Amino acid sequence: MSHDHDHEHECEHEHEHHHGHDHGHEHHHEHEHCSCHDDGCGCGHHHGESSDEERRSTLIRIILGAVLLIVAWLLPLEGIWRLLAFLVPYLIVGYETLLHAFQGIIHGEVFDEAFLMSVASIGALCIGEYPEAVAVMLFNQIGELFEDTAVDRSRDAIRDLMDIRPDHANVERDGKIETVSPEEVLAGEILIVRPGERIPLDGEVLEGASTLDTSSLTGESRPRRVFAGDQVISGCVNLTDVLRMKVSGEYAQSTVARILDLVEDAGERKARTESMITRFARWYTPIVCCLAVLLCVLPTLLFGQPFSTWLRRALIFLVISCPCALVLSVPLTFYAGIGCASKNGILIKGSNLLESLCACDAVVFDKTGTLTQGSFSVTKVQPVGLPKQKLLEMAAHAEAHSTHPIALALRSAYGKEIEHSRIASVHEEAGYGVEAVVDDWNIAVGNARLMERVTGNTPVQEGEGCVYVAVNGEYAGCVHIEDAVKDGAAEAIQGLRTLGVRQTVMLTGDREEAARATADRVGVDEMHASLLPQDKVEHVERLLKEKQGTLVFVGDGVNDAPVLARADVGVAMGALGSDAAVEAADVVLMDDDPRKLSVAIRIAQRTRQIAWQNIIFALGVKILIMLLGAFGIAGMWAAVFADVGVSVIAVLNATRAMRLKD
Repeated sequence: MSHDHDHEHECEHEHEHHHGHDHGHEHHHEHEHCSCHDDGCGCGHHHGESSDEERRSTLIRIILGAVLLIVAWLLPLEGIWRLLAFLVPYLIVGYETLLHAFQGIIHGEVFDEAFLMSVASIGALCIGEYPEAVAVMLFNQIGELFEDTAVDRSRDAIRDLMDIRPDHANVERDGKIETVSPEEVLAGEILIVRPGERIPLDGEVLEGASTLDTSSLTGESRPRRVFAGDQVISGCVNLTDVLRMKVSGEYAQSTVARILDLVEDAGERKARTESMITRFARWYTPIVCCLAVLLCVLPTLLFGQPFSTWLRRALIFLVISCPCALVLSVPLTFYAGIGCASKNGILIKGSNLLESLCACDAVVFDKTGTLTQGSFSVTKVQPVGLPKQKLLEMAAHAEAHSTHPIALALRSAYGKEIEHSRIASVHEEAGYGVEAVVDDWNIAVGNARLMERVTGNTPVQEGEGCVYVAVNGEYAGCVHIEDAVKDGAAEAIQGLRTLGVRQTVMLTGDREEAARATADRVGVDEMHASLLPQDKVEHVERLLKEKQGTLVFVGDGVNDAPVLARADVGVAMGALGSDAAVEAADVVLMDDDPRKLSVAIRIAQRTRQIAWQNIIFALGVKILIMLLGAFGIAGMWAAVFADVGVSVIAVLNATRAMRLKD
């Protein structure tokens, strides 16, 4: 309802759905795994996708290779026989890496970890350092086994955090209850949900009353009571009593399916840091290969140094230089951050948006339903020339077709059934209100601007929160409606300041006095009132020019589409169960608590911090050991640690992003 009544309950909503937000919301439903696991490190193992059988096979090869390495080391062999003795464990533990390197060369993807390891180990064989050659492959396999295990556990932990997918549905068919997959249930079918079971699809309770655990969707532990006639959504757990419900839509359109799709698809939209590491790896590996060649050749050509000495150092340099720690751990960090946010009832639709939240400089709030509760009630009726009940009757009938909370409040205050046969026509206009013909009377319900246009006079200000009514072009009085400020609104504003947000702004269609009262109570830095929808866009455009970082707009996800579209990050509030809200914004707060925005920013900042810890640690260790290797101080064992050990440590550090630090 586009009232903008020039009071506390303006319509800030234009009934437009905001799909896409111009951030590239493409959905790729075909993948189930974290998209970070094969992002250019080229290890040959596709981190995170190896099954238990593959890991068991790798472990057997590692043990067998280690035993044969020790045997070959102890055997008193010389010449070709010694080479053959070491070739056996070398091929057992290294054939996959050699094969992957060969396939990469054929496909033009030369410079990856498999190539570097293959060149380094074959070079070691050529200069007679057989044990070192086997050790490079052996410890590479051990490291990758640890990495695969760590990444798998990380992914499983993230999936456990989002364990909202229902296992089954109990359907009433032909007088019997059948247990089927949720995907097999059709819209309109009847389900039985027993205590302890997860609600499999969205729908309406037909019989029963129970308590639902919504924590897996909202991050809140407070249970919710439902009764016959209430709408329930998939993913909640039924705690106390049996519910009989009617399914409103198929599984693919259910809340739980949409949420899982959003979380899985989030990996497709990379953060700038993530993309930077991918581009870095593409240039970094060829460069270090060239440096290794120069390290091998130049000392011999220019200074007459022994070729074998510098060849060995160049091979060590190659092993150290593998970028796997970066291209594996950084995407995993952002994926873990998205999983942590999801567990806390916050859906972030991409790593790029997670990183954008880190730089949040200004937050612009819609008012109704965001900083205020959005549940209106009539507090006073002031008629002019009409009885109070007659004024309410005219206003309620004029608002008969609206679903806006203001219209609901007017109809509730009227308290009687609306007689639709009395309503001849209705015209609604954003930023003004509604005009209707009721019983051949021209009724106008709206703000002061509408009254001035209809009656030719601006009504006397009757106080805050007024809905004005005119009958047949004459001012007929006003109805006072209040919308309470949310309990956590002021705390949310203060939390944003603590996190470094420079500016908080409230844009509203309220008249100045009502808007000022709300702004003072919640503590925003800046407030603009009596705005039409296009005025809000203009203010956001101005703020975008003034901002130093990211501008975030917080609304209801359904309306204020132009403003959501212009902001750097659009956030939908109170979106639990709302189809449009889940689709609309870049970030979705699944409950109705504005304080969750601060939680989202904290998660984003900590995630980026962990990602940069991994970048600095991995590059620092590698550069140090590269220099030590170039000067002959670090040997092949140190090189293996600089590659494999650093990767394992970085992956384990990345998993910390799954936990929200208090």
